[in-house]
Amino acid sequence: MRFSNRFEEMRCCFLSNNDQRDIHIINKIIRYCAEAEETIARFGDSIDTLKADNIYKNATAMCVLQIGELVKHLSDDIVKEYDEMPWRQIKGMRNIAAHGYEDFDVEILWQTLKIDLPALSKYCTRILSGEANNKPL
Repeated sequence: MRFSNRFEEMRCCFLSNNDQRDIHIINKIIRYCAEAEETIARFGDSIDTLKADNIYKNATAMCVLQIGELVKHLSDDIVKEYDEMPWRQIKGMRNIAAHGYEDFDVEILWQTLKIDLPALSKYCTRILSGEANNKPL
């Protein structure tokens, strides 16, 4: 285990259950954003490839779905305090990916992968570091 992970575990001992849960959720969101980026690197940075390859599309849509599911479990306090991110729309994307997959617009998925997820990952990293509101979570 890396030192930074041990430090994070020790820091969590002093936080409320909601704060601990939110930190865990935000870390998972960051990981799914990275997984989507790794999937793009593996399959190719091309919307045409995404459109043609159902495995590629399914893998990236699953990341979007998982992120939306995780956002549903963030505390109301976090959602209110860190309001620069459209949390409700992120949950909405999850619902589209989960329930309307046949109608899932690949162009919107591509924009989400290339623009929205990198921004979400950076924002979540800023939340954890305290840069988003000058106090670490």
